[in-house]
Amino acid sequence: MNINFETNIFRRKLTKNIAAFFVGKESVYDKNFVQNISIKKIAIIRPNHRLGNQLLLTPLLNEVIAIFPDCEIDLFLKGSVGKVIFSNYDNVTSFIELPKKHFKNPLQYVSAWFQLKNKKYDLIINAVSSSSSGKIATKISNAKLKFFGLKEQEDNPDDYNHIAKKTVYKFRNFLIENGFKLPKTAIPPLDLKLSTEEIKKGNKIVDAIVKNTKKTIALFTYATGNKCYSKEWWDEFYKLFSVKFANYNIIEILPVENISNLSVEIPQFYSTDIREIASVIANTVLFVGADSGMMHLASSSKTTTVGLFAVTNPQIYKPYGNRSVAIDTNISTHQDIVNSIEKLLDQNP
Repeated sequence: MNINFETNIFRRKLTKNIAAFFVGKESVYDKNFVQNISIKKIAIIRPNHRLGNQLLLTPLLNEVIAIFPDCEIDLFLKGSVGKVIFSNYDNVTSFIELPKKHFKNPLQYVSAWFQLKNKKYDLIINAVSSSSSGKIATKISNAKLKFFGLKEQEDNPDDYNHIAKKTVYKFRNFLIENGFKLPKTAIPPLDLKLSTEEIKKGNKIVDAIVKNTKKTIALFTYATGNKCYSKEWWDEFYKLFSVKFANYNIIEILPVENISNLSVEIPQFYSTDIREIASVIANTVLFVGADSGMMHLASSSKTTTVGLFAVTNPQIYKPYGNRSVAIDTNISTHQDIVNSIEKLLDQNP
């Protein structure tokens, strides 16, 4: 067995055991105490380095900003991609970064925990209740109010189990139980907050690739692990897709690995700049790809996104907003997928 894999297993077990020992039930606060707190300094905890998981934090972040518009937010994350994702969020003033590989960077790892411990917050929010590291970070923090997200609600809405929405629902309930009055609003969508300049840059890139005025569809044929569909699957899909949508440009967004799962060559776009990729997708009318960080990036760019699911649960990870849909390819044929896409494009040709 790979030594890094064994180390990660040991780390996860250790973290889980520590969390189980230190973290008890959700804290209950005196409402008079809560209502006398001026919430200005907030920390949001999401110690995960994956692109998709950090993008899925944006609905919670926008919810917090909507409720506390004058707040300053620290993000406790893993890796450095958060600085790119949240660069246009003015309320985010500081990043505390755990290294992606803890045991290769022990000083940075320990330093990040001490940074969190030594800061004072009015409110700390654990973004994912099942995260052992998140629960530990919330527990050790120096905060007046601590939201662990452990308490489940009753009479939940249909979309309660979505990973980006569940914490928002729980957080709203936490605030209401502690005396806050909140307006009823929709859960915020994923949002990279692309600037006007970034979108214009993406438009120029797309124009240079397609060299015509037809509308453009983006395909992403890659994903990690068993979420990745085979070349045979994509080739069969593309035969139907390219004929049905011949009046559109079709470009392929390549992953950081710079590989394609299509046998046929079509116009491609490759970049390692997350925001540049999103700006290109923002200038397409539709994105089609498997459940992946790139799928969430497309959703964050405000583009209608078709997520293909065969392994993970779409009720937890599906794209939403901007008429986006999830398709279970275990029960949907290639023709079914094409038909669904046709309906979406008919709504906004």
